[in-house]
Amino acid sequence: MQNDFLKSVIHEWYDPLYRFAMSLCREESDALDLTQNAFYKLVKKGHTLKDQTKAKSWLFSTLHREFIDQYRQHRRFPSQDIDSIPEPASDSDVDPVAKLDSDTLLTALEQLEEKFRAPLVLFYLQSFAYKEIAEILEVPIGTVMSRLRRAKDQLRKILETAPAQSSTPTPKPIPFPKEAQNG
Repeated sequence: MQNDFLKSVIHEWYDPLYRFAMSLCREESDALDLTQNAFYKLVKKGHTLKDQTKAKSWLFSTLHREFIDQYRQHRRFPSQDIDSIPEPASDSDVDPVAKLDSDTLLTALEQLEEKFRAPLVLFYLQSFAYKEIAEILEVPIGTVMSRLRRAKDQLRKILETAPAQSSTPTPKPIPFPKEAQNG
């Protein structure tokens, strides 16, 4: 009986589910993967479906959740084909802020007030979402967004004026102890 149910569901809902997947991701291979994954989950977990008339909504919900999960994963960990990465620009074309080293950036971050530095670090360095930052800092989500905007503006000003105000000395080489001579 279960086998007949699965066959009828696949026959009836494969095309509509695939079209829904295409409308979400606009890539044939991704849509096929999403559709196949939804039916795979139905085969694995379909026995838990108490009302078989709910198979349609279950499939569409499953596919949508999978798409959202993949979208979030891709946004959090983007990937690029190595051939599509452009050649590095010459030093004269690069924005001076982009050439900063980590020490300069950390020094600039230290100059920000804690209420601006915390959301900036949580968002950009720790990859937390606005909602998570709001919970961590115990402030409304609008406050998080506002502080991020102000922190970025302040940090940009600090970094743009830092090279003009102070010339950072060239770091001295690290002295290595002389090797003991065997004699």
